[in-house]
Amino acid sequence: MPEVVVAIPTFRRPKSLARLLAALEKLETSARVIVVVADNDAEGHTGYDLCRSLCTHYRWPLDPVIAEERGIAQVRNALVARALSYPDAEFVAMLDDDEWPSPQWLEELLAVQKPASADVVEGSVLFDLPAGAPASTSGFDGLASMRRPTGPIAMLEGAGNLLMTRACLERLQAPWFDPAFALTGGEDRDFFERVKAAGGRFAWADEAVARTAVPEARMSLSWMLRRAYGIGNADMRIFLKYRPHTVDRLREYAKIALALLLSPLLFVILAAVPNRAADALRRFSRNAGKVSALMGQRYNAYAATNGE
Repeated sequence: MPEVVVAIPTFRRPKSLARLLAALEKLETSARVIVVVADNDAEGHTGYDLCRSLCTHYRWPLDPVIAEERGIAQVRNALVARALSYPDAEFVAMLDDDEWPSPQWLEELLAVQKPASADVVEGSVLFDLPAGAPASTSGFDGLASMRRPTGPIAMLEGAGNLLMTRACLERLQAPWFDPAFALTGGEDRDFFERVKAAGGRFAWADEAVARTAVPEARMSLSWMLRRAYGIGNADMRIFLKYRPHTVDRLREYAKIALALLLSPLLFVILAAVPNRAADALRRFSRNAGKVSALMGQRYNAYAATNGE
């Protein structure tokens, strides 16, 4: 019966956080669970206040803290530090505040972790799109559900639905998530790169499902393209951080140039097929974001918040 700290970063989404906390009370698990919530809004602290109002009658021990330094990497680091302060905690699970897990979520993560000897396990994230959402949204990051076959995997995708071992976190030491990615995103992929470089193992748990409701604000093409641009910008900054060899750099630059040349042409050719045309725009935006990173620019995708 392991002890698991469920760590939740939150920022100005009290309604979504309340839904997540309610879902955690319905977990069907034999694990000893502790819930830690880090509110990254030091001024309004609505998430912190919500947790304080629930503490006396919540199913699990509920430990809210305020992460005063603004940034997604900073709040994740505050969560890990708090989680490791529990001496018997063997695992740290992480969910974003706009998600909610299935009742078997935690048991499914634990069931995959042990046989795979995985340092980090990621679960599936299913996106609930608003009614009438165009089919062209299906391939965009932040809108397309993430599912993979259960078992070992070479690389993970995001920190929204994770189970990490204590040993892995202690091996890396602080800061676990690079503060340089405070408002840009990409701190999760950078974390995975560090885990991999340290010899860590990854696995995917397809049945460890978390859902997230997509707000209307994300349904515009402009938001989708900004999202792709931001991911490209962060991906390139991570690529450059690890000082790739000249051959790897040239190969990456060639891929970017080819994508920027072909994507507009594909958009014109595929204009009659909305899904394919939108994907061409997505590829162009992502690679434009990479070029901006090469020029030393950062795109602060997390300067604004969607949802409630």
